[in-house]
Amino acid sequence: MTDTWLGLEGKVAIVTGGASGIGLHISKELVSNGAIVVVSDLKVEEGKQADGTYHIQCDVTNKESVEKMIARTVELFNTVDILVNNAGVNLPRLLVDYQGVKPEYELSEKDFDFMVAVNQKGPYLCAQASVREMLKKKKGVIINIASEAGVEGSAGQSCYSATKGAVIGFTRSWAKELGKFNIRVVGVAPGINEKTGLTTDSYNEALAYTRGVTVDDLGTDYSKSIPLGRVGKLEEIGNLVSYLASDRASYVTGTTYNVTGGKSRG
Repeated sequence: MTDTWLGLEGKVAIVTGGASGIGLHISKELVSNGAIVVVSDLKVEEGKQADGTYHIQCDVTNKESVEKMIARTVELFNTVDILVNNAGVNLPRLLVDYQGVKPEYELSEKDFDFMVAVNQKGPYLCAQASVREMLKKKKGVIINIASEAGVEGSAGQSCYSATKGAVIGFTRSWAKELGKFNIRVVGVAPGINEKTGLTTDSYNEALAYTRGVTVDDLGTDYSKSIPLGRVGKLEEIGNLVSYLASDRASYVTGTTYNVTGGKSRG
């Protein structure tokens, strides 16, 4: 037993895509609450980091790579208590380039397969390998990072929205399968957040084209579209994930939490 409210000390958590963006802030919050955090990411080298995390290189779309990452985590830290399926990609694409100006922003099979592989196949592979470990002690938590787009859809982001909707479907279904083993599965669906290094010029250009606006027009007055009147802070997502990963949320499973400042309430 621990004296802290969340009691995450010594818990072994894997955060996929945890080296940047939302995943980085989730990793930081888990570390600050005492968890042992393994960052599973494609662009890292293995080893202990100055921020307290341990990096293991992994391609979440590759079954062998995922199984090696889980095996290495168990070799180092004996178990897997928490999996945060965070790794994701978003390529803004129109179903049809009806403007006929930039066909590269029309959804291609290559773009479709890439988003499905990372956003949908990745969580399945990581969950499957992690649950094999969680079953050994009949306890564990899987937190799937979805998106507001997966709840409500998003113009110019149909494939991305569909993959995140699938993640919400995984969350509901896995919770029903795994509840009898005391393994909880919860979703988190962020909305509009503060910008990160992943918000590139090329992403903004693509999104603007699919929305039929200029890049400058992508900015908006969030005091009108978001009831709380501001974008979300990445640490706020990390805070929620830390709570859901803890035994304080021991009766929470099978649901997805919107973190959107009230913009998305479905």
